[in-house]
Amino acid sequence: MTLSEATRTDAAAIIARYPQPRSALLPMLHLCQAEQGFVGPDAIALCAELLELTEAEVGAVATFYSMYKREPAGTYHVGVCTNTLCAVLGGDAIWRRLTQHLGMGHDEVTADGTVSLEHVECNAACDFAPVVMVNWEFYDNQTPDSAVALVDALRAGTPPPPTRGPSRLCTFKENERVLAGFPDGLAGEGVTAGPASLAGLEIAAERGQAAPPSAYDAGSTAPTQREG
Repeated sequence: MTLSEATRTDAAAIIARYPQPRSALLPMLHLCQAEQGFVGPDAIALCAELLELTEAEVGAVATFYSMYKREPAGTYHVGVCTNTLCAVLGGDAIWRRLTQHLGMGHDEVTADGTVSLEHVECNAACDFAPVVMVNWEFYDNQTPDSAVALVDALRAGTPPPPTRGPSRLCTFKENERVLAGFPDGLAGEGVTAGPASLAGLEIAAERGQAAPPSAYDAGSTAPTQREG
């Protein structure tokens, strides 16, 4: 699948952001996924050509990061967190239920191409565990039943809005374009930090606690060196 001229034009715009062209590699890989839904041989070749890298160098990066897919992802890419806190609160049970319900495992895609499934590491949302992400948008406080209802809605073409974030769920390709650095105008929508995220700050305020001052608070441009 040859990448379009529009993608080449956007790639040139990405490269122009950086003093060194090779610094544009990560967003360019996202840009390629925005068109193809994965990073294939054509994407590797295009990045190597435009950034004056070898295909081996580009391939090494594309295979190192799990966010770059070597096979097409689904329209909705579902990530289930089973890291420590999510696992303790039910993430493992959610993963088992979804793999059974969908009849597939890690980095596999439903036959209709609507849903792909990934066993992910921490999503940095432990205060809302267990968490499922769809195209990197949060669905908080999930259960096996709610996760099944979520993927069924995705497959039916009626995705519910994320728990936090924009009022509508973008497709995998749409979100990849945002990650490439082309905003969709939805960044300011929806709820961001909820009550669970703010609880620690509120408790500290009630106790009169505050973070210790840093070197930056005193107007320094660099942290102080520890003695000893």
